[in-house]
Amino acid sequence: MIASVHIPRRRGRAALLAAASLLLAACTGPETDAGTPAADPGTGHLHGLGVDPADGTVYAAGHLGVFRLSDGEAVRAADRYQDTMGFTVTGPSTFLASGHPSPTDPDARSPHLGLIRSTDAGRTWKTLSAEGEADFHALQQAGASLYGFDSQSGRLWASADHGRTWNKRAKQPLLDLAAYRKTPETVWAATGKGLERSTDGGRTFDAVPGAPALIAVDATGPGMLVALAADGRVLSSQGGRNWTEHGRLPGGGVPTVLTAVTTQRLLAADSTDTIYHSSDAGRTWKILHQSTQAAEDH
Repeated sequence: MIASVHIPRRRGRAALLAAASLLLAACTGPETDAGTPAADPGTGHLHGLGVDPADGTVYAAGHLGVFRLSDGEAVRAADRYQDTMGFTVTGPSTFLASGHPSPTDPDARSPHLGLIRSTDAGRTWKTLSAEGEADFHALQQAGASLYGFDSQSGRLWASADHGRTWNKRAKQPLLDLAAYRKTPETVWAATGKGLERSTDGGRTFDAVPGAPALIAVDATGPGMLVALAADGRVLSSQGGRNWTEHGRLPGGGVPTVLTAVTTQRLLAADSTDTIYHSSDAGRTWKILHQSTQAAEDH
């Protein structure tokens, strides 16, 4: 059964109260000497990026919510502060995610959100499955198949009914997943040290020889991969055999996120919570959004 959920974050009882107090203070107080509220804490570290096909808007999912990017600003969806992980856009105004509840939500039922879905571009969310059990750090839709990496079990989960029920498959540490809609049984896993490939829907994985140390990977066609290396290089490959370097992510942060909207249009983020956009396969980049601290450091 699909249940409505208010989205919040994990702790033991004492830690939850302490975190709630801190976040509430950051979001709604304390006031400055001039009597104005303190500044919004921003996105927090970023977990995912995507484009809503309904209107072409870029969305970012972070430690402190889901954000709509507009004119260089990141606007929090519906004033929600959930720790949003495994974020992926699956259709017009339709998002899947996981993570942890916000410490300020009094209706939080569990420290792990399981699989949640929004059909109104992040304004509201419903629980689909695995609440209290799974913490999906990566989610990948591939045709009728949905894959999720659960950080709690260290396993890849697979669903054939849009995430309502799951089969638990290989135990495979990973940072990111990729699969293409026309070849859903082929699953790629970026591990931070290399690349793993499954040809049986995630039941087994084998290392891809000679693959760079990848922290993110996306599939834009059958065997067509776009990836982000730990050193910031943006790469592409057909089947993982040979790799072509197209450019490098700018800035001084550690690369963390890559989404290939198309083979040419890429979104990326780094540890400074800066969001980048490329329209030429990663050869050049422009900043879509930069945190206040990152801007000050520059």
